[in-house]
Amino acid sequence: MTPHTLEALPPCVLVVDDDAFSREVMQEMLAAEGVIDIQMADNGRSALRALETMSTPPDLLICDVFMPDMDGIEFMSELAHRQYAGAVVLVTGVDIETLALARDLANGQGLRLLGSFTKPMRQDDLAQMLALR
Repeated sequence: MTPHTLEALPPCVLVVDDDAFSREVMQEMLAAEGVIDIQMADNGRSALRALETMSTPPDLLICDVFMPDMDGIEFMSELAHRQYAGAVVLVTGVDIETLALARDLANGQGLRLLGSFTKPMRQDDLAQMLALR
């Protein structure tokens, strides 16, 4: 991992994905990049609950677009409403067109979107997103 001049500590990352395997893979990839503070949520609602219990907001949110109960698009709207200042990366295993729509919505709502990717996200893409945060 490249050292950051402004932040010496590894980032805190919240992974929001309804697929347990995808969460596990992302956790392993983040750990390989030196991230130790990794929180998990299985949909937007549980992610909002996790955000409420965290002492400081995560530096980076990695969010699936398609999830039950509260999907990534609804979650992005709620993040914007709560003025989340961290970085966001969107991922999907389903539909590139909807990923583009989610990206446009996140940007339009003032969120700091770093990128959007189809699953599985590549390790080098993840490393680049961590460096941008």
